Amino acid sequence: MSLLDRHTDFLAALREHGIAASTAEGIDAARALSAVDLLDREAVRVAYAATLVKRHNDIAVFNALFDLWFPPAVGDGRTTGTDGTAVGPEVEVTGAHGTSPELHAMRTELAQALFDGDNTALVQIARRALARYGTSANPGSWSPRATLEQLDPTTLLAGLIRTAEGRSRPRNTTGAAARSRFTRRIGQFEQLVTAEAHRRIAEQKGERYVADNLTGPTPDQVPFLGASQAELAAIRRAIRPLARQLATRIHRERRHGARSGTLDFRRTLRAALSTGGVPIAPRHRPRRPRKPELVVLCDVSSSVANFAHFALLLVHALHEVFSRTRVFAFVRDVHEVTEHLRRGRDAAEALAEVRRATLQFPGTGTDHGRVFADFAADHAHVLTSRTVLLVLGDARNNDHDPALDVLAGLTGRCRRTLWLNPEPRANWGTGDSAALDYADLVEMAECRNLAQLTRLVRSLDQR
Repeated sequence: MSLLDRHTDFLAALREHGIAASTAEGIDAARALSAVDLLDREAVRVAYAATLVKRHNDIAVFNALFDLWFPPAVGDGRTTGTDGTAVGPEVEVTGAHGTSPELHAMRTELAQALFDGDNTALVQIARRALARYGTSANPGSWSPRATLEQLDPTTLLAGLIRTAEGRSRPRNTTGAAARSRFTRRIGQFEQLVTAEAHRRIAEQKGERYVADNLTGPTPDQVPFLGASQAELAAIRRAIRPLARQLATRIHRERRHGARSGTLDFRRTLRAALSTGGVPIAPRHRPRRPRKPELVVLCDVSSSVANFAHFALLLVHALHEVFSRTRVFAFVRDVHEVTEHLRRGRDAAEALAEVRRATLQFPGTGTDHGRVFADFAADHAHVLTSRTVLLVLGDARNNDHDPALDVLAGLTGRCRRTLWLNPEPRANWGTGDSAALDYADLVEMAECRNLAQLTRLVRSLDQR
């Protein structure tokens, strides 16, 4: 594969994994490559990153794909000067009792490299460990999990911390810092083993196979339903800076919109006197931007728990965009949880309190018809002509009466009603889903990931 083919294929893979890389940016990247030494792999990485990566959340996916298309080594990747011999027992080695002498020597070497923060040694250990313990009977198959199960690097943490504390004075001043430092290094080593496995598989089956099957999407493209714990943690880290950017953009759009209100006929005629009576520059009345009120009806049943969590987290982070926010959670009965999300509180703490409160809700199956009827009877007064009603849930009604007429009445009281559904559009109306019936009454949008959620929450400020 020529360098040009590898370049264009790499750009295509970035786009497929949610990183917006335009044709113009691809040309910029090619020009940047002409300014660096192509034999310096890190310089090539920086050139691509500087021209193609625009969001912090894209860095992990970019690095994973870059390592596939521009691997650090070929074959077993061995370098001279690395013979696998164990170093002296300077670091206490804990865990994995009863292992073979070969494995013990490699774990001892790994412990020393983790303690010293020697990235070069960690890369070489990852390559040798995968070649020794990660091979499979099937050609072209490499298992990072099997390698990490043999080395079990997490069990080295206790020995690393004790060694660090034994070398410090006073004794207890570095415990927390050492734990954080070594935990981070162990995580980096696990990533090196995974990256090495992907590199070896790519040599056998091609970069495209690894990119399509083993490389995950960016955090904002991960579906809420079915996300792993690691993916959920990545989404959670991405929400807060995303909310700040979104709030800034909404405020900027409001200020821009405030400049062009209705036509001021008197001022326009007065200004036209200077141009012979021709109204070349119409004058408008300044439009005072008004913040909408937000009322959230959120399904907190177990089937949509992850989606509800992140939707409420984003709403909480954007509370300044709205003049008033009231939040109601439901399974079969409606409960107001606004106090748990009151302004000024930490978002994670607020969501944890909401979760504790909603765990006490009665009922095991969602009944939207009952929820809408109870909300209309007890809380309809919170809906006004300035209110945006936001419904969060999958619209699965467990074959109960959907109470379409009640929802139509609630919608008629609001400025706008928007229903965010975390299920794929193809699943609407299947089984016990009443999504298609509700979609005939209100604006319902598919909201499966953080990118869609951000776009839809931004639209709340629009008429």
